[in-house]
Amino acid sequence: MPLIPKVMSTQHPDNASPAPFADDTGVLRGDGEVEEAVDVFALGCDEQMWDSEGKEADNQVVRKLLTGYPDFFQDDIRLGADVALTLRVPNPRVERDMRKSMVEALQSVSSSWDMAEGFYGDGHVAPIQEVILPLTTSAEELSMVEAYYRKVIVGQEDQAVLGGQSVKDWVGEFYPKSIRVIPLIEDMEHLFYCDHIVEEYLQDRDLPYQRVFLARSDPALNYGMVAAELILKVGLLRLHNLEVKLGLPLYPIIGAGSAPFRGHLGPTNVERSLAEYPSAQTFTVQSAFKYDYD
Repeated sequence: MPLIPKVMSTQHPDNASPAPFADDTGVLRGDGEVEEAVDVFALGCDEQMWDSEGKEADNQVVRKLLTGYPDFFQDDIRLGADVALTLRVPNPRVERDMRKSMVEALQSVSSSWDMAEGFYGDGHVAPIQEVILPLTTSAEELSMVEAYYRKVIVGQEDQAVLGGQSVKDWVGEFYPKSIRVIPLIEDMEHLFYCDHIVEEYLQDRDLPYQRVFLARSDPALNYGMVAAELILKVGLLRLHNLEVKLGLPLYPIIGAGSAPFRGHLGPTNVERSLAEYPSAQTFTVQSAFKYDYD
């Protein structure tokens, strides 16, 4: 059975109280983010977003997790099988000054595989299997990320280097051979018609399922709380209808914050939030949820 996480811990800095892993300035970064990932996994979150959109991200995170906490990841949970580490990469169409950070993040997928193979042995599951593309507005954007990974990062293994030796001969094969791309849809127009993006992307693809990330917190800032709620409901309905049409499981992710204006997904309102979005499969736990409540 594939791992479809229920709770995704994110690095949205919406908290008033500093994280225990933060530096002296109250900012969570570097090894503090690695510590947070272990902590949320231990507390029951089954997914950690590893975010390189608009910020630096440690691309050696898998190595640091497995070597820094070997007993936890060997005996308690297995990275990739029991919990997910999911990359969020910059969208090259929009975030042009950060676009090569996407390349760096995707390069880390294969080196993370090598690290996990050395830790778990043969037969392990890829520690990183999916990437999130923010600000998605078209199926082509998703296809570009998937094709770049498959054709360029994995495809380089057959390139000749010197004296008849290929990249694969020199540094080994590149795994996994493909990745799944999750659209993060954030603006009103494309939230309304998120099913069009997903349906076009799924054409001629033999996938067992597709996850779709719908924003709730940021649209409230752009369109107001009531409008953001209605837009999200329309998007979820359209995804449900598409799922029925295609006969393919679609697993929505809801990106909501703790403040009522940003979605009201906090520790005191969990049951009502779950009831509000019955078709959602994954909910985000942003920083305020984790650090602003006793």
